[in-house]
Amino acid sequence: MREYLVTVLLAAIITYLVTPLVRDLAIKAGAVSAIRSRDVHLEPTPRWGGLAMWLSMALSLVIVNYLPLVHKSFGPEATGIFLSGTVILLIGMIDDRFDLDPITKFAGQALAAGILLIYGVQILWLPINGITTLPTNMGQLLTVLFVMVVINAINFVDGLDGLATGIVMICAASFFAFSYLLAVINGLNRAGAPSLITAVVIGLCLGFLPHNFHPAQIFMGDSGAMFLGLLLSASAITLTGQVDASAITEENGGSVLLPLFLPFTVLAIPLLDFVMAIVRRVKAGRSPFTADREHLHHRIMRFGLSQQRTTVVLYLWSAMFAFPTVIAAFVPFWIAIIAGVLIFALSIWVIRSNKVKVEFK
Repeated sequence: MREYLVTVLLAAIITYLVTPLVRDLAIKAGAVSAIRSRDVHLEPTPRWGGLAMWLSMALSLVIVNYLPLVHKSFGPEATGIFLSGTVILLIGMIDDRFDLDPITKFAGQALAAGILLIYGVQILWLPINGITTLPTNMGQLLTVLFVMVVINAINFVDGLDGLATGIVMICAASFFAFSYLLAVINGLNRAGAPSLITAVVIGLCLGFLPHNFHPAQIFMGDSGAMFLGLLLSASAITLTGQVDASAITEENGGSVLLPLFLPFTVLAIPLLDFVMAIVRRVKAGRSPFTADREHLHHRIMRFGLSQQRTTVVLYLWSAMFAFPTVIAAFVPFWIAIIAGVLIFALSIWVIRSNKVKVEFK
């Protein structure tokens, strides 16, 4: 665990130090977010936060490769995830600067997912009726679709200062806890790559958040949202689509269905916002990717909550879905349910305490 903590701290420190330099570069390159009708921010803000994250990830991986335990996590999967992340970063940076059309971005996302397939990051089976091994072409198709959905879900939820950064950090922490359980406690080598990648993602978000929380000095942009979305989706696939579910026994308080539920509960808020947006826009006869002001964060802010408080509420809702699922792998299920209820109660207190302040102003 100490080596993974070192990985998190190293990625956080490098990201924190590199981000101001990338901010200046983005301003000089013209990668600046203008004010649009759907936006909440009031001043043009530089993008390319993803570049700072990628630089930090690259440097962190080079350094932690010398740590004995973490070194074992390096392999084809980790290499493929890094190369795929590099491709999606470049596409995102171009989009941040020149606003690519959706078809071009989809093609780039599919290309990045294809690189994952080349390096063996693929959904191999599903825990349905025991263990159902998927035909190769079906597994590849599901892999590409899952990667693209998660990438766009993270991109959709990136609507407030620090919102996507914090949610991704919560998701990565949940995946890390589960993968660490499998890799270290259960001794499954295949869980090493997601342990490494999610530890790095936690550090990236931790170091970027001080620059990105309201009032944001820099946005992650599509470069950051798509980059983080790819890292999360690849980690989830490596963790839940390739590791034998029987590794999680009843003795550990878990269920063989846990790997199937894990990605959807950990990513519940981004996926929910994504699905709601697609359904809403299609029913209105508009393109699914036409922007609007009906995302979850927009709706919560209409209750009178500030940006910061809305962001915290969505952090708590993400944790409410993510943490109990992971906790269920360690302890009896009822304890996990209590944890979820307590987190939800805390989110209600945050909302109600804001209303009290508004009423007495």
